[in-house]
Amino acid sequence: MSTQFSDREKGFEAKFKMDQETTFKVEARRNKLLGLWLAEELGLPEPEHGAYAKDVVLADLEEPGIEDIMRKVMKDISDRDADVPEADVRQKLTDLHATAYEQITAE
Repeated sequence: MSTQFSDREKGFEAKFKMDQETTFKVEARRNKLLGLWLAEELGLPEPEHGAYAKDVVLADLEEPGIEDIMRKVMKDISDRDADVPEADVRQKLTDLHATAYEQITAE
């Protein structure tokens, strides 16, 4: 009987690990997509889009949640005097989360 519990526990641990990895990948993809979208909105030259997207992804590693990303992108928007409201950025994050989830789970 203890073997069954041990096997079941290992199964739950494996599922938890997989779920955590998927969450991380989805959030990283969402942030990359946000960076690519925002690079265009900010009028950055196309060759700089990938580097900007990478900066957005790295900004999310500062603290849990999205507020670290929001601080970074809102500062970038302000610095470039771009007309991108915070509400639009937050909505885009929500929309891109679904897109990123679809992309990651399809891989």
